Amino acid sequence: MPKNLLITEKPSVAMEFAKVLKCDGNKKNGYIESENWVITWCVGHLVTMSYPEKYDENLKIWRLDSLPFIPKVYKYEVIQSVEKQFNIVKSLLLREDVGCIYVATDSGREGEYIYRLVENQIGINEKQRKRVWIDSQTEEEIKRGIEQAKDLSEYDSLCDSAYLRAKEDYLIGINFSRLLSIIYGKRMAKEIGEEKISISVGRVMTCVLGMIVQREREIRNFIKTPYYKIIGTFKKEKSPFTAEWKVTEKSNLLESPKLYNESGFKNEKEAKNFINSLKDKKAIITEIKKSKTKENAPLLFNLAEIQNEATKRFKIKPDETLEIIQNLYEKKLVTYPRTDARVLSTAVAKVINKNLNGLAKGFKDEEIQTYIKKMIDEKYSTNLVKTKYVNDSKITDHYAIIPTGQGFENYDSLPDLQKQMYKVIVKRFLSIFYPPAEYNKVSVIIEVDNEQFLTSGKVCEKQGYMEINKNEKEVDKKQENGNILNNLEILKNLKKGEEIEVLNYEIKTSETTPPNRYNSGSIILAMENAGKLIEEEELREQIKGAGIGTSATRAEIIKKLERISYININNKTQIITPTKKGEKIYDIVFLSMPDMLNPKLTASWEKGLEMVSKKEIEPNEFMSKLEKYINNKIDKLVVKR
Repeated sequence: MPKNLLITEKPSVAMEFAKVLKCDGNKKNGYIESENWVITWCVGHLVTMSYPEKYDENLKIWRLDSLPFIPKVYKYEVIQSVEKQFNIVKSLLLREDVGCIYVATDSGREGEYIYRLVENQIGINEKQRKRVWIDSQTEEEIKRGIEQAKDLSEYDSLCDSAYLRAKEDYLIGINFSRLLSIIYGKRMAKEIGEEKISISVGRVMTCVLGMIVQREREIRNFIKTPYYKIIGTFKKEKSPFTAEWKVTEKSNLLESPKLYNESGFKNEKEAKNFINSLKDKKAIITEIKKSKTKENAPLLFNLAEIQNEATKRFKIKPDETLEIIQNLYEKKLVTYPRTDARVLSTAVAKVINKNLNGLAKGFKDEEIQTYIKKMIDEKYSTNLVKTKYVNDSKITDHYAIIPTGQGFENYDSLPDLQKQMYKVIVKRFLSIFYPPAEYNKVSVIIEVDNEQFLTSGKVCEKQGYMEINKNEKEVDKKQENGNILNNLEILKNLKKGEEIEVLNYEIKTSETTPPNRYNSGSIILAMENAGKLIEEEELREQIKGAGIGTSATRAEIIKKLERISYININNKTQIITPTKKGEKIYDIVFLSMPDMLNPKLTASWEKGLEMVSKKEIEPNEFMSKLEKYINNKIDKLVVKR
């Protein structure tokens, strides 16, 4: 009877599949075998693209007349350090008693690529091959993945996209790194005091370097500009409050050259003159608006969002966060980490009680159990299907990162930081079942001789989901809300049309501020949003399109830029700054091929790869455009030289 062969990406994952399949037979060198199953593993990549010198020994020397280097047929080779495991996998794939091959590498483009490289290197075409696609490593999900495994050919377009991504990075890296090194390398080495230098260029890497350098230069060249605001202090009975002047259509200063902006003067003297013009003028309440607002819990975590959150909370780098979440995934505690989605699928939402019940029964954390108990006591709805947290159209390969409600047998042995990260994910998950936070707000306009002073008060009446998000920042907000509460009570007692007492006007000096530097988390968000660092979470989700890189590769790009000394990352703050070398590389690219620094162009290449995976364009069309781009760039630069 033929046996089934199952191949995973890592040995630890193979062990989980072996447990579920009850493959408790002989553990051999590099695989496990039982009566019906043989389970083996890759160790990450086993096969890689060959360097140019493998095509022609002469290509080892970097020369202009050898560019562009675009092979008609690409060569691949086994990575020497893992050749032993490759040979084990090869021997198993070629065994005559293996009838069906189950591909269970990570469920994403890179996982697909890892297996297909091995298969193509060996030459497998007659055996039945099925693809196991799972969202977590729980027993039931592994069983479902095997039972519902589709024919591997259904993932051919994803495979095409994976090969094209690798070819694109390979061709751009080799051709442009060689080209710029030949043209500018000696000059640059002299400028930075090194004997020789090679200029490393990458489709995504160079674009990200550009974002970092541009931001640094904005800050460096920023000149602070002071301006002067007017703050009025008013009183009704014994209750004083403040309001800020802003220019309006009724104002005598509308479009005045004396103003820096709508609420500030260019110089202090003009601000003083303005205050004097208001002396002894009546202050009248002309408008009062009272409103109640609701704020829902934020969307769930995708990889970029949890990387940004981890940088803020724990001051760790994105690659460290990915490693932690990957470990939580392999320990069955959370779902697949390399996801761009921040929502759940309808199918998952319908059975979400399994995750909640698992947390309630298995997660022995007092704080989390308090939140779950309140959900039960208050009868909070767990029907998510018609909420913003469920949207099938916003899911490609995987839904958001959530706790599985399982794997607690592995929890106690986790390092403390991993426990904290798990708890952050659990809290974000639980918060979507809580009611919205509710606020009362009062906005007031005071008029003094056609000039308007504005103030408002806001207080949280019901915490709702905010109860779960208690951290140091929330403590600060509570204190702030406590201060606003007094102001709100004062404002609520005001009446439209009444005259109030003016206690005084004062000048408040403000100044413009430069943009913030990226940190290792915010740069990931900027990459996800094609070069835009959007602070507002809801807005990020609304405009999100094709980003720079993918959830699986962004952390590695940042790591590489630091490794090759193009950027520095402060270990304590995670603030990113470019090195002198990084800035020189930027200048060279800016002068020679500035579109490589354009996030929109880089994102458009990523969009093209996505279109290939969705069968919206043919792989040949993508490759043709790529080759044309490389040829044109090299022609222009060689002629310019």
